[in-house]
Amino acid sequence: MGLLSLAIWMPIAFGVTLLAFGRDSQAGAVRWLALVGAIASLLVTLPLISGFQLGTSEMQFVEKLNWIERFNVHYHLGVDGISLWLIPLTAFINVVVVIAGWEVITRKVNQYMAAFLILSGLMIGVFCALDGILFYVFFEATLIPMYLIIGIWGGPNKIYAAFKFFLYTLLGSLLMLIALIYLYVTSGGSFDILTWHQLPLSGTVQTLLFFAFFAAFAVKVPMWPVHTWLPDVHVEAPTGGSAVLAAIMLKLGAYGFLRFSMPIAPDAAREWGMLILVLSLVAVVYVGLVAMVQQDMKKLVAYSSVAHMGFVTLGFFIFNPLGVSGGIVQMIAHGFVSAAMFLCIGVLYDRVHSREIASYGGVVNTMPKFAAFALLFAMANAGLPGTAGFVGEWMVILGAVKFNFWIGLLAASALIFGAAYTLWMFKRVYLGPVTNDDVKGLADINAREFLMLSLLAVAVLYMGIYPKPFTDVMDASVMDLLKHVAMSKLP
Repeated sequence: MGLLSLAIWMPIAFGVTLLAFGRDSQAGAVRWLALVGAIASLLVTLPLISGFQLGTSEMQFVEKLNWIERFNVHYHLGVDGISLWLIPLTAFINVVVVIAGWEVITRKVNQYMAAFLILSGLMIGVFCALDGILFYVFFEATLIPMYLIIGIWGGPNKIYAAFKFFLYTLLGSLLMLIALIYLYVTSGGSFDILTWHQLPLSGTVQTLLFFAFFAAFAVKVPMWPVHTWLPDVHVEAPTGGSAVLAAIMLKLGAYGFLRFSMPIAPDAAREWGMLILVLSLVAVVYVGLVAMVQQDMKKLVAYSSVAHMGFVTLGFFIFNPLGVSGGIVQMIAHGFVSAAMFLCIGVLYDRVHSREIASYGGVVNTMPKFAAFALLFAMANAGLPGTAGFVGEWMVILGAVKFNFWIGLLAASALIFGAAYTLWMFKRVYLGPVTNDDVKGLADINAREFLMLSLLAVAVLYMGIYPKPFTDVMDASVMDLLKHVAMSKLP
């Protein structure tokens, strides 16, 4: 077993083991085993970073075994600069989520922890897969644990939200499956994704494939106007579910654009790039305005996720190195920041059992330590220089200005909206005098919550102050992808 297989199967193995603990009377042992599994899974991903060769766009840590010989399907794994950082990010968020659910989840603890560990392994599988069918299996399998997490531990409308999440994302993926089968036939019976990158496809075929992939990935990102499932799901999902959904699951769609849409249908990507830019700008500007009027904190952060992910797709489809690298950096940064925002809301919800902004006010008076963390994450969400939230957005705006000044200007306006809705929420929840008895009786964060928020705070500040390790890794792969897209000509 190579490092990538370990990164995928270790959390899944721990998850399956946890399912054997059937009773909540063993919850203490379950929590510790889940934490050991999550930390071990994170440690396995660290040699990927230290052993990664810079300056090459070749796939590294490659593993290839026969899987379904009759159809030439392989268990084929590998990472390049585009996918490398997404793997430790997934494992890291999983550790934080296990800590977050430590005292909060009191029923079916083993199933809750197992669902997150298995989900973590499946999502890492998506980022590693170099075989079309393997990718599809991992991509779809991630729906099952998340569906259960929302449907079992969610809020009052959890069943509605779980169904909406499942149906939206499944329907989009069916068109992708048809595209994968077409590519298999066209390539002479190969499911190798890297082989598909070199196929000479006509303009019409590329357009059809581009939109088939677009259906799957746009829903997952989610792009405007297929974003409507996300706020409903976030509001009903438990805190850990919201954190993983925003931090990692949305990235599966964005990653799909880089691994499938752009390299397999490069001419169609260039031809329809302006459409993606328009949809991205609508997400950045319009959805940012929608976020401003939200009264529910989770809904506000959910809409802000749509706006931030709009930056990612905007960066990809301006086809210059700053934009694409900025989009990938924004994916990683949004993973840290959005998880932190949702976990902060979870800390308040565990105490007051309300997500309404109006239920709070003056929290800083009773929870000063917690308010300091919340301020850091709010500033990162607004894109303050020195935090992770700034780096990717700044790179995308610079790339957009190079591409077209007006697109860059519109994208930059998002920083103003982001600051407006995030800081206005912070002001109403945390600042001013204590407005009600609930807030008066709040206790500041305990050691577990302090640890959970500290881990995210270190990540947000490290990436904001020293982004070089993140950008160096992706340079060669991004240049290679853009060269491929720019040089391709219709056969």
